[in-house]
Amino acid sequence: MDSSPSSCGGLVFPGLVGVSQAVGVAIVVVTGVWLGHHHGGFAWDGSAHQFNVHPLCMVLGMVVLYGDAVMLYRVFPRESKRNLKILHGSIHLLALLVSIIGLVAVFNFHRVAGIPDLYSLHSWFGVLTICLFLAQWLMGLGFFLFPGASSWLRAWYLPLHAFFGLFLLAVSIATCLTGITEKLLFSIMETYSLRAPEGLLANSLALLLLLFGGLVGVMVTREEFRRPPHPEEEALSVHFTSLTPSSP
Repeated sequence: MDSSPSSCGGLVFPGLVGVSQAVGVAIVVVTGVWLGHHHGGFAWDGSAHQFNVHPLCMVLGMVVLYGDAVMLYRVFPRESKRNLKILHGSIHLLALLVSIIGLVAVFNFHRVAGIPDLYSLHSWFGVLTICLFLAQWLMGLGFFLFPGASSWLRAWYLPLHAFFGLFLLAVSIATCLTGITEKLLFSIMETYSLRAPEGLLANSLALLLLLFGGLVGVMVTREEFRRPPHPEEEALSVHFTSLTPSSP
């Protein structure tokens, strides 16, 4: 019997994947509309338009691309594990590069405008997120893509890697939520309580971010959506229940 996520969940799993991707696209579009329509668009000239590059890159890199990388193993259950590892690491690397562009944009804007760095809760969350992201990517690269790590070491680290993957997505979304609130308070403090259109749009973006995180969390944690081990991978696979290498 086929035990792939698609068969175990019927139409539920493909539906969740489709909805998550639609929500991911909506997140990027709504962010672009918010910053383009209400804040004048994007540039790289040290102005406030350069600041707008920051939130767009962060939601794209640290939430949408990162979330897609997290659920990759569920979406392609029949693809070889090695190919998925390479794709998983590559999407994470792309997410990191996009996020670095966003960080450079905001730090350069602060420098030009004479604004101090790293004083707000949002900025502290951002530094924590990037540091955890880089550590997670390097640890995953060392343990799972290079052959040096022993089987028992991979077995020990695998649950931690899975846990911190979801934890980091949650921290990334929390960072975005604090950033949205901070931007609104700086921009429309006088009219925010009057349900200004910009406030409603940004609040809707926050809800989309929460929905995306919830969808990814469901797909990654539900047992019936787990990727079944392939026969040729049995000797190398690690079971979460025993935390020991499977027998050939």
